[in-house]
Amino acid sequence: MEITVEKLNQIKEKAVKYATLVESMIDDSIEGFSAKNLEILRRVIKEKEPLANIFEVELDDMCIRYLALLRPEAKDLRRIVMVAKMSNDFERIGDHAVNIAKSGIYLIDKPFFKLLKDIPKMAELVRIMVSEAIDAFVREDVALAKRILIEDDQIDEFRDVLMNEIMQIMKASPESIERAMHLMNIIRNLERIGDLATNMSEDVIYIIEGKVVKHHTGDDEDILRIL
Repeated sequence: MEITVEKLNQIKEKAVKYATLVESMIDDSIEGFSAKNLEILRRVIKEKEPLANIFEVELDDMCIRYLALLRPEAKDLRRIVMVAKMSNDFERIGDHAVNIAKSGIYLIDKPFFKLLKDIPKMAELVRIMVSEAIDAFVREDVALAKRILIEDDQIDEFRDVLMNEIMQIMKASPESIERAMHLMNIIRNLERIGDLATNMSEDVIYIIEGKVVKHHTGDDEDILRIL
């Protein structure tokens, strides 16, 4: 059975609202960390995470109900299955934002390292990737989805540079190890959010083209073969 446009739009609208919430969690976790603002960091954990959990349940229920009652076929089926998977991805993104906020709370009364300015740069790119993944889903834009696969390489470059700098700091100042570990936690969680945005872009390609695309292993020629 072909799912109605109205029903599909309802699912998309719910997914976009959920995405908007988790995007704000990323923003708040980084802003709170950068500004040492305890109120913002606590808001991510105490207020927004519970809302994200509610969204996940509601969106999952909506997808299951439509699958059971409407029994969509082909492309419509792929759309609904993708939304259900994205719901899980959003939940994980929210969890990573909470992890960042928790490390931010630990670091709030500690002196910053000189590389502070580079973490928000990485976070901004991650945030853009998540936003683009949502746009690609809503607009069913395969070209945008494929571009995200390339942007993920930039996240890996940020990770490598930042981790190397932190390792050097730890070697030079053993007393900084605990602070450095929390910075590493922030970087790892940002990297994982970028990975989830990449996963979502792969799902968009699958919805539109019915083609399974797994992110390349580091060779840009792998990307060029699908563009």
